[in-house]
Amino acid sequence: MTEVLPVPPELQEAIVAVGKSALIREQERALPHQEISALAADGIGRLRIPEEFGGFGLNWVQTTEVFLELAAQDSNLPQALRAHLAVQEDALWRGADDDAARRWFERLARGEISGNGWTEPGKGTYHRSGTVVSRTPEGPVVNGVKYYTTGSIFADWLDVTARDEEGNELGVLVKRDQPGVTVSDDWNGFGQRTTGSGTATLENAAVEELEIRLLADRFPYQTALYQHILLIVLAGIAEAAARDAAAALKTRKRTYSHANTGTPRTDPQLLQAVGEVDATAALARAQVLETARSMDVAFATRGQDEAAQINAAEQAELATGRAQVALHRPVLEAVTRIFDVLGASGTDRAKALDRHWRNARTVASHNPWIYKARIAGDYRVNGTAPVRLWSVGEPEGANK
Repeated sequence: MTEVLPVPPELQEAIVAVGKSALIREQERALPHQEISALAADGIGRLRIPEEFGGFGLNWVQTTEVFLELAAQDSNLPQALRAHLAVQEDALWRGADDDAARRWFERLARGEISGNGWTEPGKGTYHRSGTVVSRTPEGPVVNGVKYYTTGSIFADWLDVTARDEEGNELGVLVKRDQPGVTVSDDWNGFGQRTTGSGTATLENAAVEELEIRLLADRFPYQTALYQHILLIVLAGIAEAAARDAAAALKTRKRTYSHANTGTPRTDPQLLQAVGEVDATAALARAQVLETARSMDVAFATRGQDEAAQINAAEQAELATGRAQVALHRPVLEAVTRIFDVLGASGTDRAKALDRHWRNARTVASHNPWIYKARIAGDYRVNGTAPVRLWSVGEPEGANK
């Protein structure tokens, strides 16, 4: 670990511990059930909860510092906790005077974790959720199928988007441990393979009335927060690549007859290559800490008028979008420089150094940067506000 984090020693130790087993989990594609449970027990899920409710009371810059280190140890873990951070943020936004928020403070203090259930497969989910909340004599139930349900296989709760019978778009928190909920490990991406991003099926899953809200009534910078976590993951991957490149060069003995020195660790060209990766990691860290400040500014508008809240949320959306545009190319280039440092031996599958590129490429493919670049340009030229709540899917009649 590069620095002291603003959390108790036991959580810092748990973060370091997940890094020691990360390579084995990558090679075996072993899901980090135990690792996430240990992190939750030591408080990873209550970083921003006020101390009087059992949390650590961190702001977003401090929370980002913690998650940057976690991402450098294992980039899958912050992404698996992405939805959880949004649920925590919404409870904070609602405040302790809200009955549902107070219950969530208690759950978070106990170490309960939430997973994601927003995206749906198939047709008809473009601007309209195919997952439906219905009222029954026994209470509300939810039915639907979700994919990319990152973290839900490890979670106690699923944060699910749905619609009611009148067509209103909802955010619904569903208890995972019940007969109507099935979460499958069928994520087939080549990167971020242990995030638990598979399918969740909801069949008459019970949901409490208190856990149903209009999606638009949640904290206004929620899509920016989701992107911010992916930026943390990307920056963590860059840091992990820098660490691995430096460690491998430090112990490398083999060299070329036409190299600059007889020992690789003193070869100026190889040191330059490692320095380039290191500089990119530092750039990514600085950029992500800057987007964290936009999260803190947005949260600070809680209790202010709606115009102030929306303006801060739009600025947070723009900040995370710009960071995504700015970082994806240098990080993707940096994580390939390891192989310039180590030569063909760096491609040994036992080292799994290719995971850094695979993971970065996968993370950079989320919420495509090309749209974020256009949005930033449209704002700069025309003052067009970014879209803060959006969906993905196949529009009805798209192939007609």
